[in-house]
Amino acid sequence: MTVCVLAYSGGLDTSCMLAWLIDRGYEVHAVYVDLGQPGEDRKAMEEKAVRIGAKSVHMIDAREELCRDFAFPCLMWQAKYEGPYLLGTSIARPLISKKILEVAEQVNASVYVHGATGKGNDQCRFQLAAEALRPDIRVYAPWRTAEWRESFPGRSEMLAYCESKGIPVKATVKKPYSSDENVLHISYEAGELERLDVCGVDLVDFTMTCSPQEAPDQSEEVSIAFEAGMPVAVNGKRRSSLEIVQELNEIGGRHGIGRIDIIENRFVGMKSRGVYEAPGMTLLYEAASHVEQLTLDRDLTHLRDSLSPVVAEMVYYGYWYAAKLDALMAFIRKSHEVVTGEVKLRLYKGNITVLERSSPNSLYDEGIATMEGGGSYNQDDAEGFIRIQGLPYRVQGMLKRFQ
Repeated sequence: MTVCVLAYSGGLDTSCMLAWLIDRGYEVHAVYVDLGQPGEDRKAMEEKAVRIGAKSVHMIDAREELCRDFAFPCLMWQAKYEGPYLLGTSIARPLISKKILEVAEQVNASVYVHGATGKGNDQCRFQLAAEALRPDIRVYAPWRTAEWRESFPGRSEMLAYCESKGIPVKATVKKPYSSDENVLHISYEAGELERLDVCGVDLVDFTMTCSPQEAPDQSEEVSIAFEAGMPVAVNGKRRSSLEIVQELNEIGGRHGIGRIDIIENRFVGMKSRGVYEAPGMTLLYEAASHVEQLTLDRDLTHLRDSLSPVVAEMVYYGYWYAAKLDALMAFIRKSHEVVTGEVKLRLYKGNITVLERSSPNSLYDEGIATMEGGGSYNQDDAEGFIRIQGLPYRVQGMLKRFQ
């Protein structure tokens, strides 16, 4: 009998997939990785998997690890895919694979099954993680097989199959879009969002954020502290990585912070439309940038900024466990040893304003920067500096003038 691990969510698709695999002779070990997604009671999900016939069920809480070891290193990179996307789903997938593959090792599974389709990015993220962490395991994606698609052309066939097997599922009214949530963000796509004449922020029923128009008329201030690039405290109180994200989600959410609507380029080549909300991470990206402005020197900042799109692209595509990204992560941790400080922000109807910033490692010297008289900067020094900088331009200019 072939032993497999299944990325199990407890919903219709993976509940159906669990029974379908058992029908085909697999010994299935279901693995649910909790990253902050909502849903039915975790105990009920576990019991359902046992009733369906799972050999074992593993419920793994990886929320702290997601924030500390995956999201916060991306934060240090200020990594955003194609502009505004903070990579909330992209960051989560390699961690899910890591946890499932750890279970695969425990139960001696030779197959890793996931429910991603053949059109999206997640299939790449799941499989590339498996290739790196367990190159000996076979990755099986039923949605990419004709056998699965013939068995289940649509939702009605899945519901009928579950009914025949006595599998309890909630047959809710289908939303005009699909969503994916973890503690970092919620993504919305497909359905009515595929129409470009529809306003995404009007269509989507946001759950982490209120609309800026409905946000309080009174602004709110929040301070965020960092040590070596890592967020460590909110409003003067030290928190775990997970607690920081959760608290900032609540604070930012009530002021309408962190909504975007974009057309993005998927790894598989097509363009897709996505609507996202990420209030806590949006606040962290903003606050971190102000501490970096104080503590990172110009050349290091510019080098980081030039490589940031490379990191974002690698994370988006699923190359989390590549040697190249390992090296880049070592670089960013070294560069951010000095990024310690605190920032106070004002939040008001979707807007963020920086009020104060401080750092024991600040490179800002008011005596040098001041535009007032005096100070420690000798303006006479600029004469020779600029003449040297202009040398190649003078040579080129003379050549053009006399040609």
